[in-house]
Amino acid sequence: MHLIGIPATILILGILVFIHELGHYLVAKWCGVRVETFSIGFGKRLWGFRRGETDYRISLLPLGGYVKMAGENPLEPRTGDPGEFASHPRWQRFLIAIAGPVMNIVFCIILLAGLSMYHNERPVYEDQPAVIGGIVEGSAAEKSGLQTGDRIVAIQEVSDPTWQQVGDKVILSPNQPIAIRIQRETQIIEKTVVPESGTRDPLGDMGWLPQAPTIVRNLLSDYPADKAGLRNGDEILALNNVPIHSNVAALLFLRKNKEKPIEITASRNGQQFKAMITPQMADDKAVQEKKEKRYLIGIALPDVMRVTRLPFTLALDNALDQTRNGLSLVYELVRKLIRGKIPITALESPVGMSRDAGDVAVSGGVLMLLKMMALISLQLGIFNLLPIPILDGGLMLLLLIEGTIRRDINQQIKERMYQVAFVCLILFASVVIFNDVRLRF
Repeated sequence: MHLIGIPATILILGILVFIHELGHYLVAKWCGVRVETFSIGFGKRLWGFRRGETDYRISLLPLGGYVKMAGENPLEPRTGDPGEFASHPRWQRFLIAIAGPVMNIVFCIILLAGLSMYHNERPVYEDQPAVIGGIVEGSAAEKSGLQTGDRIVAIQEVSDPTWQQVGDKVILSPNQPIAIRIQRETQIIEKTVVPESGTRDPLGDMGWLPQAPTIVRNLLSDYPADKAGLRNGDEILALNNVPIHSNVAALLFLRKNKEKPIEITASRNGQQFKAMITPQMADDKAVQEKKEKRYLIGIALPDVMRVTRLPFTLALDNALDQTRNGLSLVYELVRKLIRGKIPITALESPVGMSRDAGDVAVSGGVLMLLKMMALISLQLGIFNLLPIPILDGGLMLLLLIEGTIRRDINQQIKERMYQVAFVCLILFASVVIFNDVRLRF
């Protein structure tokens, strides 16, 4: 895990919880509810000022923040003060409760739209038809009899899926059968495949690789590929006369080949050429310290990216599409978690998030970190809408029930519900954190 992951996670969660609480704050003030405290961070008050009835403060622990409204705690007795949360009509309390999650979702849309206007970057293959460019040995795809060149023309209820749609279906179906239809030349074949899950990553994986061009990047001078005449931008077509249709397939081939000489067929400006290359052992100190034998030819084969700057209307449409896809993906994840089709080990805590944030910050930079923040904001908003007491969704559900029966639920019943929910959430969070530490580190 990169050390930058910890401050990056603190910053991301701090901003997102601040956005969430700002939603509650603004609507509470609009409704006339007395806001006693608006804190960035938790714990001891470090600095702040009082304006009107509200204490604006910065507190010791920088993970998020909170808004304290008068009379919002259901365990506290009511005084009947018109400025208290409980003294306001249910529809106003409902708006205050939903404002936090809505702010997170709106923030996600705004951030994604802004990124699309500035730098819209996606792997080329994600939006293309799902044609298999390679099969990992021993994978679920190989066991299912799939072959390079097969096109997935249907997966479950989705016809003519893109690789993005295929990926979403697979990761949420670990060890569960999925009906697919493939086209192999002129044949249409019906199959049932079962994505496999790993120990460290419990989400589904088929081991099929998207078909995409394999383009040479980051050519290292004085390494075998450079000496053999390869240049940045060359497209690799074959290795030892084996056609290559995926950058990952090429990397797996090179890793298996080790130190043996290899003939590369490549294309430059429409002209094919061949080059004989003998990999050399890596002289990287980190590799030597681990006593690993790693052979390099001196090139990188990253995904080919499509980079555009979208006008506002298209950027907004793109952000809304990504948000809708994220909403359906999270809904499917929650549904399958409840039904026991996805293990709880698939969830990540801030511990796992810090690892991911570090990886993204190092490999993808600020833009990818901002995109990660947008998606986490969406997840935070959805999580708080779950109908669980002590969450915003639980309060909204109780308000709807009370509005339907036209009377308040017994205070003692509410107290027990909140106490049980609090204990359950603490236990749930502890299990997720334990799994993160045990499986991912």
